[in-house]
Amino acid sequence: MARIRIPSTIVILFVMVQTGFLLFMYARYSSFMPQSEEKPSQVHILILSSWRSGSSFVGQLFSQHPSVFYLMEPAWHVWVTMYQNSAKVLHMAVRDLVRSVFLCDMSVFDAYMPWKRNLSDLFQWAVSRALCSAPACDSFQRTDITSEMACKTLCGRYPFSKVEEACKTYSHVVIKEVRFFDLKVLYPLLTDPSLNLKIIHLVRDPRAVVKSREQSVKALARDNGIVLSTNGTKVEDSKYKVMQEICRSHVQIYETATLKPPNFLKDRYLMVRFEDLVRDPLSEISEMYKFADLSLTPMLKSWIYNITHGQGPGKKKEAFKITSRDAVSVSQAWRNVLSFQKIKKIQEVCRGAINMLGYQLVDSEKEQRDLSLDLVLPRRQNQFSWSSFNPKH
Repeated sequence: MARIRIPSTIVILFVMVQTGFLLFMYARYSSFMPQSEEKPSQVHILILSSWRSGSSFVGQLFSQHPSVFYLMEPAWHVWVTMYQNSAKVLHMAVRDLVRSVFLCDMSVFDAYMPWKRNLSDLFQWAVSRALCSAPACDSFQRTDITSEMACKTLCGRYPFSKVEEACKTYSHVVIKEVRFFDLKVLYPLLTDPSLNLKIIHLVRDPRAVVKSREQSVKALARDNGIVLSTNGTKVEDSKYKVMQEICRSHVQIYETATLKPPNFLKDRYLMVRFEDLVRDPLSEISEMYKFADLSLTPMLKSWIYNITHGQGPGKKKEAFKITSRDAVSVSQAWRNVLSFQKIKKIQEVCRGAINMLGYQLVDSEKEQRDLSLDLVLPRRQNQFSWSSFNPKH
C-alpha cells in the first residue's frame, strides 16, 4: 500500500494550530469551571522513563491488567515524522499527542499516518493487551494474559478505529513514554481539568542502562540524533553524550517533583527504581497499583512471578522483548560485562544522577566485580515523601 509522506513543516504547523486552539479552549473552560468540579471518570497514568530502563517491563505490568488501556510510546510517530527536529522542539507535539490519547481521541494520529490504517500501523500495538482483546480484537478476553506474537498473528488486520473504541471502555489509560526530558513540559496536562493524571517516574542505574543500550545501538541511532539535535543525522552514542542528556533529565525531573514542587503535583508523582522493582516485585508493584488506584489479581501475581524468575539475563535478540528471565541477574549484568574504563566514563557523565537516585559509585574494578557489594543504596530518609509536603513552606 502506498504511503504519503508529509513534509515535517506542514505537520509542525498543524500541531501548532491544534495546540493554540486547545490552549484557547482550556483558558475559556478554566475561567468558568467551578472549583468543586469532580475529577474525570478515567484515571490517566504516564510512565515516564528513558530507553533501556526497564520501562517496557513496567508497561506490561499495567498492560496486562484487565482495567487498563495501554499504549507503548505513541510519540514514536511524532519523532519518526519530524526526525530533523530536536527533542526540545518536539516536546509540544509529543505532549499534545499524549493528551489526545489520554482522552481516547485517536484522530491525533491523522497528522502522522495520513492513510487508511489498521491496528498494525500503530507502533508496538501488539504489546497492548487492550488491543488484543474485545472490543479491539475478538481473539482474547480482557482477563487473558496475552503475548505479542499471538496478538500479531490474530489481531493486526482489525481497523484502526478499534483503538479509540477500545480506549473508551476502560477505567484506566496508561501510556509509557521515553520522549519527555523536562517535567515542566507536562504542567499543562497536570493542570488540565479534563485529565486525572498521575506520573510514575521510572529510573535505573545509568551503568546498567549503558550495558543494555549497547545491545541496541542501531535501533537507537535515530533517537540519539534527535536528542543531540543533529538535524536528522543518526548517531551512535560512543562518547555517552546521549546518556549525559538522559541523566540530566532524570535529575531535572526528580528535583522539579521533590524540591518545592507546585501544589498540583501532590500525590501525583511516584519515583520507582528498576532495581527495587526486580528485587521485590510484588511489593513494588503493589505500591504502583495503589498509586494508580488498581488492585493486584491472583492471575497477575502468578504471571509476574513467572516473568521475573526465568533463566539468566536474556539474549541480545530479546533486547526489546518481555520474556521470562532472572530479573535480578538482568539488573546486575553490567558489573560483569562492561569494562572498568567504560564504567569510569559513565560515572563521570552521570555522577549527579547516580548520587541523587541512590546508587553507589565504584572506585575500582575489584569493587565493580564484587557482587557481594550492594551498589543499590537503601532509600534515604531525606528522599522526598508527600507525607512531609507542606505547601505553606
